[in-house]
Amino acid sequence: MTEPRLLDMTRDTLRRKHYSLRTEESYLRWIRQYILFNGKRHPKEMGAPELEAFLTHLATHRNVSASTQNQALSAILFLYRHVLHSDSLDLTVQAVRAKRPKRVPTVLSREEVQRLLASMTGVPLLQAKLLYGSGLRLMECLRLRVKDLDFDRRQIAVRDTKGSQDRTTMLPDEVAQELLSHLKRARLIHEHDLANGYGRVGLPFALAEKYPLADREWIWQWVFPSKRMSIDRQSGVMRRHHASDWSLQRAIHLAARLAHIQKRVSPHTLRHSFATHLLENGYDIRTVQELLGHKDVKTTMIYTHVLNQGGMAVRSPLDTGLEPTPSHTLREPQPEWLVIHASPN
Repeated sequence: MTEPRLLDMTRDTLRRKHYSLRTEESYLRWIRQYILFNGKRHPKEMGAPELEAFLTHLATHRNVSASTQNQALSAILFLYRHVLHSDSLDLTVQAVRAKRPKRVPTVLSREEVQRLLASMTGVPLLQAKLLYGSGLRLMECLRLRVKDLDFDRRQIAVRDTKGSQDRTTMLPDEVAQELLSHLKRARLIHEHDLANGYGRVGLPFALAEKYPLADREWIWQWVFPSKRMSIDRQSGVMRRHHASDWSLQRAIHLAARLAHIQKRVSPHTLRHSFATHLLENGYDIRTVQELLGHKDVKTTMIYTHVLNQGGMAVRSPLDTGLEPTPSHTLREPQPEWLVIHASPN
C-alpha cells in the first residue's frame, strides 16, 4: 500500500505546483517504473546507485532518446526533492546517457505551405493557419481562450506556454474574419451548454474559487471547444474541454499526403516554417525569438542553419556551370623577359 500513497502524494504536489496534466501523467509513469525496476523498494531506501542503474537500463536496453531519459531523471528528482524532501541525499548521476542527436528542423517552402492548407477544410484549416501565421505550438493554439484574442491590435496573448512565460504574437489579417465567424459558432455552443446547466470551463490557478462566476463567462471559454463534453479528470466536473490534439495532427498528416509533400509533416513543422520564412523576409533574430517565446537565442539560431543549407548561402559547383574556367585566366601575367617564344621552325 506504500506505492499508491506515494503516487498520490506526488500527484498532489504536482498539482499544487501547477504542473500540466501531461507532465503529471509522465512523471507518475516514470516514478512507477523506477520503483518496479528496483523490486518495489521504497525510494527512501534507494539513492544514486539505483537511479544510475535505472537510467542506464533505459539507454542501453530500451534504447530511449535523450529527451525521454532526461524526462525520467526529472521525474525522479522531483520525487526526491519535492515529495520526499530528501535534499541531503546524494543524487549525482554517472549513468550511461542517451545521445542527443543534432537534427535540423523540417521546413516547408511557401508553395508547400499553400498546398498543405489548400488540402484542409473546417476548423483544422483555421488551426493550421494560426500555427503557421502566428508561430504557435500545437497546445498553445488549442488552449487559446476568447480573451487572448485582440482583433483591434491584431495580437494574440499566448499563455500557459512552455516554461510558463506569457508572450504576444501577431494575429494575421488573413485569418481574422474567419476566426470571428468561428467564434460566433463557438458562442452558440457555449450558450446552449449554459441553458442545459453546463458551460463551466476549467480555470488556471484556482481562479474559479476566487471568482465563482468566471468559469461561465464567455471570455474564459476555449476558442476551439471540443465537439463533446466529458468529465474533467482533475475536478470530476462534466464540462467541455478544448479540442483534442490528435484530431489536428491527423488532419495535417492527411493533408500532407493529399498535397504530395514528400516530407515528414507535423503541426510543429508549421511553426518551424513560420520562423524560417520570417528570417528569409529579413526580420532580425531577436524579433523572431520573442515571437516564438524562446528563452535563449541559441534555440532560435537553429533556423539560421536551415537558411544556410543548399543554395541559400553557398552555391553548388554544379549550379555555377560545368564549363571549366580557361587556364590562362588563372595565371598571373608574365613579364616579357620570361615569355618563351616558339621557334619559327
